[in-house]
Amino acid sequence: MELYLEALGFTANIVVPIFFIVFLGYQLRRLNIIDAGFVNVSSKLVFTVTLPALVFMSIAQMDFHAVFNPSQLGYVILGTLFTYAIIWWLAARWIKDPADLGAFIQGSFRSNYGIIGLAVSFNLFGQSGLAQASLLLALVIPLYNLLAILCLTIPLRRSQSVSLFSTILEVAKNPLIIAVILALPISYFGLHLPDVVSTTGRYFANLTLPLALLAIGGTLNMKSLRDSSKQAFWATSTKLILLPLLLTLGAWFVGFRGQELTIMMVLFACPTAAASFVMAKTMGANAELTANIILTTTLGSVFTLSLAIYSATLLGWV
Repeated sequence: MELYLEALGFTANIVVPIFFIVFLGYQLRRLNIIDAGFVNVSSKLVFTVTLPALVFMSIAQMDFHAVFNPSQLGYVILGTLFTYAIIWWLAARWIKDPADLGAFIQGSFRSNYGIIGLAVSFNLFGQSGLAQASLLLALVIPLYNLLAILCLTIPLRRSQSVSLFSTILEVAKNPLIIAVILALPISYFGLHLPDVVSTTGRYFANLTLPLALLAIGGTLNMKSLRDSSKQAFWATSTKLILLPLLLTLGAWFVGFRGQELTIMMVLFACPTAAASFVMAKTMGANAELTANIILTTTLGSVFTLSLAIYSATLLGWV
């Protein structure tokens, strides 16, 4: 009994602070203390400045040779591609509207790892977890963007309007990718940042998670739950239950253990990325369905991520 209580307390310490700030953002928006302008500006600030600073600092100050794990990166790529193909194949058999199909596929696979995942990884393992999660984030950013473009355009027969060059250029211009590219040589060669750079970078990095979590909370619209559809339910179930179970068990069977396994579990179990809504709306997919999936996965992940971390603690992975 004592073991279960300790695991429960550990799980609460990891998850509760993160989702408390998310729901604080929701309440502040309801009370008009923050508004749509704050949410938009803070989201842009996080994406272009503070999150890149966080990723840069975590990678630049890590021991690259101790953290870099090509087998982990390879498993994430193969696992994502495999489940993405399965989701598409199954969904195409019962979703006939192309706009709904693209939104469903994207909502079912695309994780909000840049915010929720980094926060959970840091709470679980400190700087080493944050560094390893940042490397995974550098991998999934271009992968998720490319796969999202494919599933949002091909069902609508608009794939011919998407330039491969422009897609690659957009990914290359992503501030997070730039941060990773700048930080990797520093980490690889064991270089030390000047104190002024390190201190300034930490100031910006420390802004990231509270500001981003407040912005996520500010975007939640509980009224849209009444319009939630069967498609949103299945996308949510896939994203929060089926996908994490399949990929985490697969990772365990091929030999991953401890911190590596837990961080991958967090990646697979995160709610759907908020950026999915912008892409769906811009590319002609069902933006309302996407918004419902983001909402239901964010709310549902409070329980599923808690259960996943609790189970990992009991199993000795953490």
